Formats: sequence, C-alpha cells, structure tokens
Amino acid sequence: MATVEHSDIPGNGPREIHVGPPHEDGADGGVRRRDFINIAAVSFAGVGAVATLYPLVNQMNPSADVLALASIEVDISKIQPGQAIKTIWRKQPVFIRNLTPQEIQAANAVPLGELRDPQTLAERTRDGKANWLITMGVCTHLGCVPLGTAPGENKGEYGGYFCPCHGSHYDTAARIRKGPAPTNLEVPEFAFASDTVVKIG
Repeated sequence: MATVEHSDIPGNGPREIHVGPPHEDGADGGVRRRDFINIAAVSFAGVGAVATLYPLVNQMNPSADVLALASIEVDISKIQPGQAIKTIWRKQPVFIRNLTPQEIQAANAVPLGELRDPQTLAERTRDGKANWLITMGVCTHLGCVPLGTAPGENKGEYGGYFCPCHGSHYDTAARIRKGPAPTNLEVPEFAFASDTVVKIG
C-alpha cells in the first residue's frame, strides 16, 4: 500500500512523494521470469541427456546369449570313478572328475604344510559328494589348459593334472604341488541339482 508524504521545499511548494513496493513489471519481475526460463531450459537439457545416454548404457548390458551362459547344467551320470570330462562354461574349460576311493585317500593324506596353496579336499568339494571334484580347467600360471581329463593323458607326478607349457603338476584334489603355478585350480560356484546333474554358476 502506497503512502503519501509531503515535502516543503522553499520556492517549490508542497510536493507529494509516493513510497511503496516496486511495480511487478519492473526489474524484479524480469529477474524472476529469467530464472524460470533458465530452470526450464536446464531441466529440458537434463531430460534430453538421459534420453540420449540410455541406449548407450543399455547396450553395455550382457546380451541374452551371455546371460544364458551364466550357469550350465551338466549330466554326470556317465562319468565313471577315475574318469574326468571337460566342459565349457563362460567360454572357459571346466574339469569334472569322479574321484576313486584311492584318489580321495591320496588327497586326504597330504599334510597341509606341504602345500603351496593349503586346502583340504573337503574345502574343494561338497558335503557328501567328496568324489566329485569340479574345477576350472585353466592353469593358474599363464592360463594354459592342463592335461589329465582324457584317457591316456599325462596326469603329472601327483595323479591329477599336468600343464606341459611350464611343468605345473596338480594332485588328485587339483592342488598345485610342483612347478610355477602359484595357486590351486580354481573351484567355480556349483551345486548339485540332483544326484546326476550338477549346476555350475
């Protein structure tokens, strides 16, 4: 609400001076309109950026064929004691071995203090399924594929697997015993779907 004040200036007479808020169409109103326009422009640009980036980010997600390989099921019913097979999971070899009682005994008889990468056979198998040894078929030295799954292949000095590239020897629990490999063959995540089917991954 405007007020009126009187001012007496000699020679000019009384004069009215209006004091009150600035008009809405003045400078302050202009600043508010500019702020709104700036906010709207920035918001629109942000939405546009998200819409542009989404297809680029989405194409980096695993494809359907890759997701299908996230886990596999393998029928182990035909693997006899003492035999091993090689399968593929995530484009890498996996060894599945049905250990004999003698191979289990040999693995359990090794003192952990003699191992470079100490692990018991029980730590590398599942409860009640100690005869099923499932490992990655990749030597932990330089990534070669060891021998020992096919009939007649060299199993090394300890009856497990042998990598001929640089002479790494693994025992019946696929633990490194001799050669340059620093660790045991890796045990992937796996579970038994039934007595004859194992799910890897």
